[in-house]
Amino acid sequence: MPPRSRRRPARGRKKPELNEAARLTDQLTAAGFTKRDVARMLGRDPSLVSQFYTRNKGAAFVPALTHVLAAVQTAGIIEVSELAALAAPHITRRTTAAGTRARVRSKAVLVTPTGTGTGRVGAQAIASGSTRLRPLIAEAARQNLRLAFTVRMNKTGYLHTSGSRTDSPGIRRDVIQRTDHTEERSYGSAATGGFAATDVAARVDAAGGDVTAAIHQWLTETGRIDPTAHITHLEIRTWRPR
Repeated sequence: MPPRSRRRPARGRKKPELNEAARLTDQLTAAGFTKRDVARMLGRDPSLVSQFYTRNKGAAFVPALTHVLAAVQTAGIIEVSELAALAAPHITRRTTAAGTRARVRSKAVLVTPTGTGTGRVGAQAIASGSTRLRPLIAEAARQNLRLAFTVRMNKTGYLHTSGSRTDSPGIRRDVIQRTDHTEERSYGSAATGGFAATDVAARVDAAGGDVTAAIHQWLTETGRIDPTAHITHLEIRTWRPR
């Protein structure tokens, strides 16, 4: 039996080119952030960022990474929690082969030692009071953190036009209009100081633990939405005040 021939390594073989998500991540790490920071900006596990390099993943996060990099380079924003807030509206859920949105499991992320925490809920959780967000709010209150939130609803439910200074934050970049006639608006940020988590936790407790109802009540009381408006998505973000 003839001996097996050994495969010689190809000379001058080039390393595979990085995809766009990996290239943007490299630019963020060059700016002083770690891959773990990038993962926190995207609200994902650090292992996913590693897969930008090893498994060619990350296409869905390119818009968010592009937006974050622009904020770092042009506005000088370095707070990971604030960059995460800027990235969130630009993150789209992956789709199935049929073109429908893929169903993924999600949960409220508990507060990290640095005070950063993010929790998102969709239509199903909204209907049950967004209870998965309550532990995040409670822990933020215990640590005296600051808090911000983003709501999404049919744009006819808002009482003020997009970018109105009467409605927080008064900046169009924090207003995201969707093709399904819904609109996302962010309330509070590290730049504006946000809200005391203790105040939000008290509202949630008064609403019997119903986070959706507590946020809806605040939006109604402050004259921002129609009382009959329906929240379809909700996100909570926390950070430690300077």
